[in-house]
Amino acid sequence: MRAPIDERRIRELAQRLGRVAHVRVRIYLTGGATAVLEGWRDSTIDVDLRFEPESDELLRAIPALKESLGVNIELASRPDFVPELPGWRERSPLVFRDGNVDIHHFDPYSQALSKIERGFTQDLEDVHELFQRRLVDFSRLRVLFDAEPELYRYPAIDPPSFRRKLDEALTA
Repeated sequence: MRAPIDERRIRELAQRLGRVAHVRVRIYLTGGATAVLEGWRDSTIDVDLRFEPESDELLRAIPALKESLGVNIELASRPDFVPELPGWRERSPLVFRDGNVDIHHFDPYSQALSKIERGFTQDLEDVHELFQRRLVDFSRLRVLFDAEPELYRYPAIDPPSFRRKLDEALTA
């Protein structure tokens, strides 16, 4: 098992990816990496990434970076678990730029909905932090959820159950 990943190692991973990229690429971080870079967790067990545009050179570099840095890297983002929310790119804040990569947090609203739907204790603690740090607004989250027309594309999601989880998270 690999050691937990702290802010220094997340930044080093991004720097090394920045050296590999020959064109400008957006890298979206989500989950634990967001929590670590925003300061409410000291470490995470993996770094969830999404590249835009997808980059073969970065994908080829990942196995070696995983080994040399001793980090777990997952190619995952919120649309793998819940539908994309309208305007998610515009709500994905730039964290830093290194070389040809722009590091963004994936849209905090998408992260909150994904974590609420999954419902693990750590996820709900992260949602609480997103609210506390004013990265997510209750009423805006509700509006985005209510406008979500594509839950049917995710058969593992039960919309009434998801709505109950959201209501519980918003009143907690």
